[in-house]
Amino acid sequence: MRDGENGAGVEETFFDQIGGHDTFRRLVDTFYRGVAADPVLKPMYPEDDLGPAAERLTLFLEQYWGGPGTYSEHRGHPRLRMRHQPFKVNPDARDRWLTHMRSAVDALELPPLQAETLWAYLERAAFAMVNTFEE
Repeated sequence: MRDGENGAGVEETFFDQIGGHDTFRRLVDTFYRGVAADPVLKPMYPEDDLGPAAERLTLFLEQYWGGPGTYSEHRGHPRLRMRHQPFKVNPDARDRWLTHMRSAVDALELPPLQAETLWAYLERAAFAMVNTFEE
């Protein structure tokens, strides 16, 4: 793709490839339906309504994958580890998070390469958030 007839090349982002905002919204909505019923994860969310957390995750993922920079405009640098430090993220919490996220990724029915690209990032991120091995 080019920006105009003689313009520089324009690369389609992963955000665009998988369907943009609507796809990330579906991913996050499906994920948080699982979290809402999870006795370990749900208490980690300070708001009774998971809506604000879902909005933050949607904006973060959209920005990370090449969509609008709205997350940083509103919240600054992501600082994922710092933002998760107040919560006990042990291997059990990580695995529960991954279980709900795996279901959400699968529900998108993305082409295999895109599903694996998304999943690989989410899995790395989840492992990086572990901040304790205490039960």
